[in-house]
Amino acid sequence: MADRYLSFTGTAPGRFLSRRLGLPQPAVLRRWSPERPALDGPLLHLTAGASDLDLAPVLARTGLKPAEAGAAAAVVLDATGVRDVAALGEVHAALHPAVRSVAASGRVLVLGAPLDGDHHQAAAQQALEGFTRSLGKEIGRGRTVNLVRLTDAHAAESTLRFLLSPKSAYVSGQVIHVGADAPTAPDDWDRPLAGRTALVTGGARGIGEAVAETLARDGARVVVLDVPAAEADARRVAERLGGTALALDVTAADAGERIAAALPDGLDALIHNAGITRDRRLVNMPADRWGAVLEVNLASVLRTTDALLAAGALRPGGRIVATASIAGLAGNAGQTNYGASKAGVAGLVRALAPRALAEHGVTVNAVAPGFIETKMTAAVPLFIREAGRRMNSLAQGGLPVDVAETTAWLAHPASGAVNGQVVRVCGQSLLGA
Repeated sequence: MADRYLSFTGTAPGRFLSRRLGLPQPAVLRRWSPERPALDGPLLHLTAGASDLDLAPVLARTGLKPAEAGAAAAVVLDATGVRDVAALGEVHAALHPAVRSVAASGRVLVLGAPLDGDHHQAAAQQALEGFTRSLGKEIGRGRTVNLVRLTDAHAAESTLRFLLSPKSAYVSGQVIHVGADAPTAPDDWDRPLAGRTALVTGGARGIGEAVAETLARDGARVVVLDVPAAEADARRVAERLGGTALALDVTAADAGERIAAALPDGLDALIHNAGITRDRRLVNMPADRWGAVLEVNLASVLRTTDALLAAGALRPGGRIVATASIAGLAGNAGQTNYGASKAGVAGLVRALAPRALAEHGVTVNAVAPGFIETKMTAAVPLFIREAGRRMNSLAQGGLPVDVAETTAWLAHPASGAVNGQVVRVCGQSLLGA
């Protein structure tokens, strides 16, 4: 369903009326397209504190030209050297004059360091989280603000490219930790998944279909998995993308073994997207509604992941990307079953990630969508739907492609230093952190 309020506030009368009434004024977000793959304008590189980060060569490869001052499409503040409260004053001094000049749908990216044993450094670096999240809630005009903690700029190249591009339009207020593992640079950054195979569960429609399309755009051979009842839709999507369809119920006890048998040459990206809702307040929720959601959204993810890892079906350098939700991170009335299942996904990711990397060379991450414009959210009652759309820093719902772009970044061969992360794709929802 179209966001009519967003369209209305894009007109002169709509801007006037919403301003007079103090209503949200969402900006039309700039998303990736083949015609406009990069942000429009230069990049301003600033520093707070003493830094030895080798950042300039990586920023040069983003395609954004450097700016000395003035209007910019993106601002990157290297604050990895901030170690005390006095140095936080340099953060203010650097960004205070620059924020106003960031273009609409632009990016502010703060780079921080991991917290070390020095409590002064830890306090100053933790302060960057409150700073970036607060700035994200006030900056407006479709601009996003994120914090990346890193020690090696080259290991973070795929992350910097993503966050400094239109692909991250609905990702804001996030803190992303990037390790120091040496990246595997693709032969072609425009088609980084060429020669790789990706399986998308629940890929016949909605967000899953968008994920399959985006991975195929990036060069992957996509296997579209969905329940037998959706086989025709799965085949339609797979044929359009030059992939294959697999009709399978992921809750089957042998689902993992059957996936492995269907892909004898192995798999490079396993995308757990399939999920259901059976909403009802706990006092009115029968056991079957509880059990169905936990079975599809969590138990099947655990079983198939374990089976595919045990079978060696995920090749070294592989990626597992699961789907959590802000309902699991912040809670949501009427969704105790759904919230439990999606919080469980976050727990799975954080616990499995280090072991999967050490034993199999595979990373494990999750996306956590907020309010995304789908057929499911279009059926939500009007006032609840409008609240869901407006209760974030960008004052609008996201699109399935926003989840897909974030998934593609996590599935990228150069994203090996990103592991155990749960990244919200929610426009910095006001629900939770």
